Amino acid sequence: MCLIVIAHRMSPEYPLVLAANRDEFFDRPTRQAHMWPNGSIIAGRDLSAGGTWLGVGLDGRFAAVTNVREAGGDGAGSRSRGELPLDYLSGELPPAEYLAERASRFDEYAGFNLIVGDLDSLYYASNRAPGIHEAGSEIIGLSNGPPGSGWPKVSRGKEKMAALFTRGVAINSDLLVEQMRDQNMADVAELPDTGIPDEQESRLSSMFIPAQPGGYGTRCISVLVRQGDGLCRFSEQNYNAEGEVTERHFFNFSIQPLPMSDMGGCGSVIPRAVAESL
Repeated sequence: MCLIVIAHRMSPEYPLVLAANRDEFFDRPTRQAHMWPNGSIIAGRDLSAGGTWLGVGLDGRFAAVTNVREAGGDGAGSRSRGELPLDYLSGELPPAEYLAERASRFDEYAGFNLIVGDLDSLYYASNRAPGIHEAGSEIIGLSNGPPGSGWPKVSRGKEKMAALFTRGVAINSDLLVEQMRDQNMADVAELPDTGIPDEQESRLSSMFIPAQPGGYGTRCISVLVRQGDGLCRFSEQNYNAEGEVTERHFFNFSIQPLPMSDMGGCGSVIPRAVAESL
């Protein structure tokens, strides 16, 4: 992902709302969002390296990674950043423990921001900034700079997300996709310094990036809405180099606690319906 905005515990009705844009070269081999063979993970797949940029689990876990754009190039790493979300989703460690366990190997990857969460918490970290951060009841946003770098597209995305809760509207995939399609570019004075010319930086400053010279732009918008009643809606809308919608995928599933009698007095969560692509 290259822009991700998350509203975490902003209301009992919508404890988690996530919207993200994936910016990538259009010729990079990709499989769109689908149910993975293990039957418990929904994600797209990078067919070049085998990982994913964003995925959700039927158990309520979710993860996403963004690249950090740096002067002088991508900062070669020996491992693919796309394996990080997949590794978390395939495991059982809570978010904070997963990031702490992985931290000693962060230098094996090029620059990234990693977000991991479950039904109870959300944490994020970067190998280009210190610390592991816990999200409270707040809206967080990350793009191609480390946490706290204040990119204009991040600020704009957070403002748009906050407005939904202020207005008290029903939050759905179409509404979030519309917001993430914003193509307004930032003023030159607001641009981050990542080592590329201002003209190019300006073209990349909008939330949704139209196809650029060299065949780069926003390839998909992903949305996850988890309601207070346990219903989860995950969707992905894909675009070609002309900015046209090519595919849309929708997955609905519910996460609800088992009756206490079924768990010997211990609460748990299980998927109550298999996700389905429509």
